[in-house]
Amino acid sequence: MADSRDESSRQEDLDWLYHRAPGDEATGVPQAAPATNIANDADIRRREQAFLEQHRRQQAAQHRPDATSRYAHQQGWSTAPRATAPTRGDIPREPVAPPAPARRRRAAQPASPRRRRHRLRRTIVTLVLAWLVFTIATPAYAWGQMATAEWEPDDAVRVANQPGSAVLLVGSDSREGLTDEEKAELGTGDAEGQRTDSIMLLYTPLFGDAVLISIPRDSYVSIPGYGMGKINAAYSYGGPQLLTETVEQATGLRIDGYMEVGFAGFADIVDAMGGVDVCLDEPMADEKANIDLPAGCQTLGGSDALGYVRHRYGDAEGDLGRARRQREVISQIAGKLKSPSTVLNPVKWWRINMSMSGAISRGEDMGVLTMGAMARGVLSVAGGSGTSLQVPLETAEGWSDDGQSVVIWDSERASAMFQELSEGDTSNIDQYAG
Repeated sequence: MADSRDESSRQEDLDWLYHRAPGDEATGVPQAAPATNIANDADIRRREQAFLEQHRRQQAAQHRPDATSRYAHQQGWSTAPRATAPTRGDIPREPVAPPAPARRRRAAQPASPRRRRHRLRRTIVTLVLAWLVFTIATPAYAWGQMATAEWEPDDAVRVANQPGSAVLLVGSDSREGLTDEEKAELGTGDAEGQRTDSIMLLYTPLFGDAVLISIPRDSYVSIPGYGMGKINAAYSYGGPQLLTETVEQATGLRIDGYMEVGFAGFADIVDAMGGVDVCLDEPMADEKANIDLPAGCQTLGGSDALGYVRHRYGDAEGDLGRARRQREVISQIAGKLKSPSTVLNPVKWWRINMSMSGAISRGEDMGVLTMGAMARGVLSVAGGSGTSLQVPLETAEGWSDDGQSVVIWDSERASAMFQELSEGDTSNIDQYAG
């Protein structure tokens, strides 16, 4: 039977075996059950002996220097256990806030129908604005590129202003700058100097419809400083200034603007427009106008259109028929100028405006307001709301004192018409037509 010392040692081993501290019996830690018979006691001792023997071997192995330790000792190296670096678990860490969730990129989604419609509307508005700017800027630029002419008479001899705007439109027969080939093509001849082949007065009131009035070039009127004579002679004597003064004195209207086009310029404008359409009841032949047209409806190019508006020899109406055709072609040009096929085509719109800028001379210092009123007036006449007529006449077969064939105005009716215009009234203008 074992003594008390052996029993104490045995208890210590049991404490180590069952990982209990001494005195755990009193704290209620489970202990090995006491042997209840010899067989059980012997079996327990046998197990304890085996465990203790294994424990001693393990301790002996821990204290036995291995080959590496012996070599280190021979070399004089320190075999003391190294201080190991603290592990992450040994270092106290402050609580770290959880990372913010990463912002996820929204996957590209197809544009909604509403967004596509908004984008389409924005594109359409941009294109419309660009077209408006181009449409307005092009004629303004062409206006600035036109040649200018001195046309205003001295203020001392001018008549009073009237409401609205009056612009003098002149077709010159000047051959200056034309080559022999161009003269032959246009049938201009070789006459020297300058005369007016056509004279028209465009009056646009502040309110109401415009009126385009032809003044026959053979009209017998008073030319300041030269006495009575054909009105186109005023241009030969004193150019645009004397012609303007003569028209003002004859009509009582103050001229606000002046526009002049030559033979070649007129043909260029017609060509840029794509020609003009005319219908002839009978053939038209005029060697001096360089024209030979068959009867029927046809489109005339620049040179033929020029001959058409210049033709008078062989025309039963003479100069009056020519004036009527001139108003007809101007109205047609204006109509083509405002047609959608012209305005909506940037290339054509630019070409036409540039051809006009090179063909037309405008009065010096003509303002934008005058240009706008003139454009409104021409479009009014071309659209049919305005009126196209000639000065009321007494006879187209008059004779001057020196034996010239002249056109005599109906002084009473002509004076009444111009008086109404000087008051800004065009409501009764139709009574003077025909």
